[in-house]
Amino acid sequence: MTLFNEHGVEGVSPLATEVSRSTVRCSLRFSQSVSSSVSPDDQQLGSAMAAFSTSSSRPYHIVIFGASGFTGQFVVEEVARTASEGPKGNLKWAVAGRNRTKLEKVVEQAAGALSKPELKSEVDILIADVGDPDSLAAMCKQAVIVLSCVGPYRFFGEPVVKSCVENGTHCIDISGEPQFLESMQLNYHDQAAEKGVYIVGSCGFDSIPADIGVIYTRDQFKGTLTSIESFLTASAGPEGGCIHDGTWQSAIYGLADSDKLRSLRKKFGHKPLPVVGTKIKRRGTLFYSNELQQYAIPFMGSDPSVVKRTQRYLNEELNESPVQYGAYVGVGGISNIFKLVFAGLMFFFLVKFSFGRNLLMKFPEFFSFGFFSKEGPTRKQMEGASFRFIFLGEGYTEGSDPSEGKPNGKIRTLVKGPGTIFKSASYCVAFPLCGTTRHGSLYFASVCFSTVVQYRFKVGGLRLSLTNQ
Repeated sequence: MTLFNEHGVEGVSPLATEVSRSTVRCSLRFSQSVSSSVSPDDQQLGSAMAAFSTSSSRPYHIVIFGASGFTGQFVVEEVARTASEGPKGNLKWAVAGRNRTKLEKVVEQAAGALSKPELKSEVDILIADVGDPDSLAAMCKQAVIVLSCVGPYRFFGEPVVKSCVENGTHCIDISGEPQFLESMQLNYHDQAAEKGVYIVGSCGFDSIPADIGVIYTRDQFKGTLTSIESFLTASAGPEGGCIHDGTWQSAIYGLADSDKLRSLRKKFGHKPLPVVGTKIKRRGTLFYSNELQQYAIPFMGSDPSVVKRTQRYLNEELNESPVQYGAYVGVGGISNIFKLVFAGLMFFFLVKFSFGRNLLMKFPEFFSFGFFSKEGPTRKQMEGASFRFIFLGEGYTEGSDPSEGKPNGKIRTLVKGPGTIFKSASYCVAFPLCGTTRHGSLYFASVCFSTVVQYRFKVGGLRLSLTNQ
């Protein structure tokens, strides 16, 4: 998980686990246990999966690139766990990276963790390096979809996207880095559309829960929803928790490059989104949240940026009414506030200088009060973690005119789940990707597969629910 606010400034999220970045263990998956009750949506998903097929020239449904990294190892385990959900119950997949020995070890670990010794002989290993375009091309030509787990994406993501577009391969990643996501949209949108290639970013904790949560809340509201605020809390289990320092490094580089993101956004020439109804009131930098019963701050992750891009697409391409969005996160009590202020001041000062950035990267545990570590969370810590998103929406009920008066309707929805889901979050969308009816280009998960992800929420331990309207 990379932490940015809407203006491209990265910060330190209070999330206590790596559940947000270590995606792809998507318990949001199809389950044999529910196959006895097939809904129309299920039938559509099945048809989509049937279209997700290989050929003699592309023998792999999925290639996991960067499989030996911290995130990649969990991606491998979940793909191995859910391989039977592929077309005709047989997903053909491979792992890829620079070091064969490390890749073999990851497959061996997955085989042991899942009690599937056959993985060691069934899963192929491909050698590819972001610094070697020929090796990337060879990898992409063999895959229908590449799951890119190489971060920070600002350094390693573009060569993968470029090779996928050039070789007609779909690409899904878990990036939460607005600068990378938006530069890929600017640079590869037309090429991807021309070749029918889907490039789908932000398919992890950044920003599936927020983006899908906004869509779900809008769809549940009976009328015209005009604004939503989300409030995030995360809890560690008895083993405690921390975040892998890959996120810390992305925050350092992102804040240092914040001016570049602002410059990048000017190149799009976007007009401001229309404000329907009353303009949303932004809360303060630090405030006590009655919704959370604790202090809260604006969420400095990529959620506001991703949600805004989705709303722009829905408004400009589908002529739908945009929803204003504000994102906040709980930080706890007074003691946590002192830590946050002290760590934040040090971070924002040191990140301005080369020597300061080196110090921050060398000693993440010290400068973050143990919140980030080079080792990352243990399996027990991730298993014990959980999160909760509260969405509070306002709008105009059916028959009311949004141009007259204040909103007269409210809605409250909830997204919650165990943290382990986002050791994998949403590469589950890879299965039905080729069945979508949209034209190839750069998209967001909520645009491509909102129904699919909401379905998998239900079967994966994560819940979307309407709590009040």
